[in-house]
Amino acid sequence: MAETVVNNQGASSSQNQTQFKKQCRLAARRWQLYLMLLLPIAYVIVFNYVPMFGIQLAFKNYNARLGIWGSPWVGLKHFNNLFRSAQFGRLMYNTISISLYGLVAGFFPPIILAIAINECTSSKMKKAVQLITYAPHFLSVVVVTSIVMQLLSGTGIVNTLIHNMGGDTINFLGDPKKFKAIYIISGIWQGVGYDAIMYIAALTAISPELYEAATVDGANIWQRIWNVDIPSIMPTAIILLIMSSSKVLNVGFEKVYLLQNSLNQSSSEIISTYVYKMGLVNTEYGFSTAVGLFQSVVSLILLVIVNTISRKVTETSLW
Repeated sequence: MAETVVNNQGASSSQNQTQFKKQCRLAARRWQLYLMLLLPIAYVIVFNYVPMFGIQLAFKNYNARLGIWGSPWVGLKHFNNLFRSAQFGRLMYNTISISLYGLVAGFFPPIILAIAINECTSSKMKKAVQLITYAPHFLSVVVVTSIVMQLLSGTGIVNTLIHNMGGDTINFLGDPKKFKAIYIISGIWQGVGYDAIMYIAALTAISPELYEAATVDGANIWQRIWNVDIPSIMPTAIILLIMSSSKVLNVGFEKVYLLQNSLNQSSSEIISTYVYKMGLVNTEYGFSTAVGLFQSVVSLILLVIVNTISRKVTETSLW
């Protein structure tokens, strides 16, 4: 009996060694692929993992003379200051409201655009619509904000039309109530074409037999969209929704900061702009790092929660 066990273990070890040698030979033949992986791996290490070294600033009273390692530890002092800050509630409300507003308002336009392009029978029209809607994605945030400010300024096109129709000039960027709508609408305009690409790819993967079967059953275009297109792109939509949910507290800094002014600051001050002002302007590096760490931890928790709910409800998830 003992000899049998020893023989089995020896045979298993020999098989593992043989399989390992085969994998090494296969890897040696494909060294070019591993060489290509070096650059993205180096990018991830340098820009994603190396900066984690600075997370300890959230628990230290940073002193440039002493450096990161020499600065004294203060524990959770910066987090206590954040949670007790008079601005914490407003920052959270503005950040979450802008993010959820954008998530809800920006979820359906790419789907509608993708379905419209998929149902279009003219190839020239498809290409023209895709080009027109996709082009704004290549504009920088600075250019987009400049366009928005020019359109909505006191002498811009929008106010000129309002004035010509007998209305009064509106200070769009100076009204806190209008800031969120301006931010979200301009974001949808810039990203709807790019966001629709994923849905267009999912629609092109649908078997033509499904459309033929639906047509034979007497389904019109709206019934085909409802019963064929939407169920087919739903897994893609759920995955994108899960990924978007992790960014609830990560509202883009650049456009908010460029559109922000003293008049609309009550509704435009978010966590990202607050971190910038406290960290770079006021040189409170420890406090700003604590705010950024809090933001990242909450985002991770939200991602796990939404992914778990999606896996149980729809059986579609990231992992």
